[in-house]
Amino acid sequence: MINEKLLRFEEEIKTKKVTVIGIGISNLPLIKYLAALGCKVSACDKRTEEKLGSVCSELKELGVVLYLGEDYLKNIDGDVVFKTPGMRYDLPELNSARERGAVVTSEMEVFFELCPSHIIAITGSDGKTTTTTLIHKMLEKEGKHAWLGGNIGFPLLTRVGEMTADDYVVLELSSFQLHTMRKSPEIAVMTNITPNHLDMHKDYQEYIDAKKNIMLYQNSNNIFVANMSNDVTFEISKEAKGELRLFSSKDNALISIKNDTIYFGDDDILKVSDIKVPGAHNVENYMTAIGAVYGLVSKNSICEIAKTFGGVEHRIELVRVLDGVKYYNSSIDSSPNRTINTLKVFSEKVVMISGGKDKGIAYDEIGPAIVNHVKTLVLIGATSDAIENALNKAYKDMKIEPCVNVLRAKTYDEAVAFARENAKEGDTVLLSPASTSFDMFNNFEERGNTFKNIVNSL
Repeated sequence: MINEKLLRFEEEIKTKKVTVIGIGISNLPLIKYLAALGCKVSACDKRTEEKLGSVCSELKELGVVLYLGEDYLKNIDGDVVFKTPGMRYDLPELNSARERGAVVTSEMEVFFELCPSHIIAITGSDGKTTTTTLIHKMLEKEGKHAWLGGNIGFPLLTRVGEMTADDYVVLELSSFQLHTMRKSPEIAVMTNITPNHLDMHKDYQEYIDAKKNIMLYQNSNNIFVANMSNDVTFEISKEAKGELRLFSSKDNALISIKNDTIYFGDDDILKVSDIKVPGAHNVENYMTAIGAVYGLVSKNSICEIAKTFGGVEHRIELVRVLDGVKYYNSSIDSSPNRTINTLKVFSEKVVMISGGKDKGIAYDEIGPAIVNHVKTLVLIGATSDAIENALNKAYKDMKIEPCVNVLRAKTYDEAVAFARENAKEGDTVLLSPASTSFDMFNNFEERGNTFKNIVNSL
């Protein structure tokens, strides 16, 4: 079936000047797509041509005009402006573009307008990537044609023409992508909300309000899946316009745990012991996913995924066992809360590498978790002082003598070497930074891959 909305969009936009801000993974296919349509495209990026490399010559060959370096936002001249997901919507340069009549949007906002398929979207502070992956895998196991996108997978706007009304699109959405969203999916999922990205949002309330957009524009035919045990998501759930599906591993919710089994109402769905990936937080991820796919996917498909799915890369990922020591990569742990949840997975005290860039979050709560779960702490990066201060505060609050061996490393090679020296047979070495990667790396994947490469070269 022809997508009339897409045809109208393509006919209209090819007569416009278009500016795309950010030449990254999500926007590069978009830039090429717009250029192929015949739009006059300019692309802006803070990085220099030297840092961007061969992609610059590739874009120039397509007729794309590049504005690079520190002044990259001084030439926003498009009739339509696509901003990069991590950019605030209210920058003076974007406000100026609006004042002269430009439409400021994003790849995801346009995708929501043009997509003909059923959309299931997931947001939250923790667990959203694993939950998104589980939902996608369950749908595929059931034999449905499912697309994966948003923060993970391939940018989907350029693939809208291949989608049908019977397809399912599963999207992981960040607060940045949702901040200016004025459309909600058929099935909206909120894993949990805790303070996060406060270096980008004005305050915690703005972060919450951005997340809330995932369900704010739903109607009575839609479904909202939310965490009953998280105060913020439970409060938001009271505003659900359609079917509300609450989950909780602690409270008596629609999706709950009884006798080592996940139930949806009175329907027993999955034995907890069948879940291959470790950790109580992963049990909650399954509960969340079940909330989204119930009625679309059979118990058999859910159970098959549970028994075979080994986890998402960079999330408590076993890298190797060397000299009887297990090395785990959990580079995704970009907040104290994520590290606290990861530490709970391990029954014995670990040797942990931690630290990175601060994103405006308090570190106090990580102190007791380190006392209880870590025997040697290797600190690296900008938040090293904040993490050690939290540990020292925990000693005072708990009225105990210092019991964690703390080391400081300047490089990841040095950090891994320190961890190896302090781990004996039967121990676990864990990379769980509790911070973002941007003090030393472009993203958490690069950080995790660096760690894995070093460990695999030992």
